[in-house]
Amino acid sequence: MSVLMSYAMFPTDKGSSVSEFVSKVIKMVTESGYDYKLTAMGTIIETETLDQALEMVSKSYKVLEPYSERVYSTVTFDIQTNKPIGRLSGKIKSIESKIGEVEK
Repeated sequence: MSVLMSYAMFPTDKGSSVSEFVSKVIKMVTESGYDYKLTAMGTIIETETLDQALEMVSKSYKVLEPYSERVYSTVTFDIQTNKPIGRLSGKIKSIESKIGEVEK
């Protein structure tokens, strides 16, 4: 099983720049051991189960809770029970290989 979770979470009461707080969440994600990719609009994490992904959402909130009275989050899941872990990089490689085929 592979669960790809794309999410963003940040405080809404800290002004227009919240990178100081987002970096605290990313530090926790890094220490979790899960494969992840940071993007300009959020973070993508791959876990083996939905429960693990949901736990990461909860842990992210707990990182921000002491600093903020209001936290905003968006979360999207791609859950495949018939695929092994490794889709985070595999999906990108698949697209890149098709781009190469189109250019030929």
